This record gives sequence, structure tokens and C-alpha cells, in this order.
Amino acid sequence: MKTGLILEGGAMRGMFTAGVLDVLMENNIDFDGMAGISAGAVFGCNFKSKQIGRTIRYNKKYCNDPRYCSVRSLIKTGDLYGVDFCYREIPEVLDPFDTETFKREPVEFYVGATDVMTGRCVYHKCTDGGENDLKWMQASASMPMVSKPVSVDGYLLLDGGISDPVPYKYMEELGYNHNLIILTQPKEYKKQKVKGFPLIKLSVRKYPAVIKAIGVRHDMYNRCIEEINERESNGISFVIRPPEPLGISRTEKNPNELERVYQTGRKEAEKRLSALKLFLSEQKQEL
Repeated sequence: MKTGLILEGGAMRGMFTAGVLDVLMENNIDFDGMAGISAGAVFGCNFKSKQIGRTIRYNKKYCNDPRYCSVRSLIKTGDLYGVDFCYREIPEVLDPFDTETFKREPVEFYVGATDVMTGRCVYHKCTDGGENDLKWMQASASMPMVSKPVSVDGYLLLDGGISDPVPYKYMEELGYNHNLIILTQPKEYKKQKVKGFPLIKLSVRKYPAVIKAIGVRHDMYNRCIEEINERESNGISFVIRPPEPLGISRTEKNPNELERVYQTGRKEAEKRLSALKLFLSEQKQEL
């Protein structure tokens, strides 16, 4: 039985996940494999590269930089988040991503994105943190209406959250059956049908499979969370989630708000740390 780490997306709600992951790294808690969707992918990669504090650091520093996220970037390039700045300049120059550690760390890291032709989630195993891996991370976080589909490895891809918001089933199929799942919504949250659906349909009108997937996404998400809750109740999975709604904008530009949500993640991880260690030690006893 292998241990897995599973990361939901949620744009800047991902600062909660970043806080949890930093506490895990500070306490030398490792996993055999991990999977991230959207923000869970682009922020979660720092767990494999063992860069404590990197996610909150560069987000606070550049959240107000128009090269990072701006309407100007959307108008000029078709992407709200500046692709060159986010996926080249930051990781290569401004706050270097440690690709050597990423390659060396044994945890297997999977990123999911939605194939626009089928509406289904496809996965990529990231091995070196290089250009191709970053393309998959970009694809996983490319939200409809504010991002262009990403072409990589023969696929045309959008946000993985459209088709598989919390990839616990994928990891279980790979043999990861003792999993920590980090969610970015509180337990009582129920997803409603997407607002502005007509505009989203217009933006992805070339891809009917994506339109269909977005149309039923709220039902799929709610069933997914019900199944996760069952796994948590049965002791199959361990879940860390916000104790209450995070109340943060998807494109938050206030560094203090980013820090608040990050600290919420840290506090929740610290509170659950002993129980998590016990959960993981039980897995070792079963081997």
C-alpha cells in the first residue's frame, strides 16, 4: 500500500494548500506519490522541489505586477496570467525553481488537465520540472474564458478542475490507497451551477465536450466530495480542509489576504499534525 498526497485547485485558495505543504515539509512528512489539479499543480510542485515558503513568497511579491496577472495581459495575450512571466521569468530568474531537487526527490508527481476534445482529464507524470512539465502545469491551471488552451504532447488542454477537481480516484487506480487529501473548501460547501455559463459556453464554443463537462461540473464535484467524506469517515483517507470559507478572490492582489489564507493553512496543518502522523504510521504497520 502506497501513500499519496492529493491537491485540489481553487486559484488563490491555493495559499491554504501552500501553508499546509510548508508545515508538512518542515516536519519531514513524505509520500510515495502526489497529484495536483490547477493551483494544486502549480503550487504543489514546490513540495517535490522541497522549497519551503516559495509559493507564498512569489505570490505576495508579484500579485500586483501586471506581468503576473492582469486584464492587460488577457487583452494582449489571451491569458489572464502572463505565461512568459509565470512559467519562465519567475521560475528561471526571479525566484528559481529547484529542478535538481525536483528530479532527485523520489515522490512521483502527476498533473491533470482537461482534454478539450473529449472533456476528460488526462494525466502527465512530471519528472524533471523542465519546460514540458511546466507546460502541463500551465495547462492544468488554464481556466476557461481567461486562458487559451495549451498544446502539449499532442493534446489541447484546459483547467483540470473541469473534469477531475480532486484526483483521488486516479491515485487509487495507481495503487495509492492511503492518502492525504488537501481541499480548499470547508466541509459544508456545496458547489452551485457555474455563474455566467452562457459566456463560458461562448468562450469554448469550439469544444462541445468542454461545454458539457462544465454544465455538469457542480454535480460531479459534489458527488466527489461526498465520496471523499466517506473515505475520511472510514479511515481510508485523511482530509485537511479550511475550517470555514476562505473568502479570498480567485485573483487576489492583496498580499495581506494571501498571507491570511496561507497562515490558515499552516494553523490547520499544525492542529492536525499528530493525527496525520498516526494515520501515516498505521500505513507503515500494515506493510
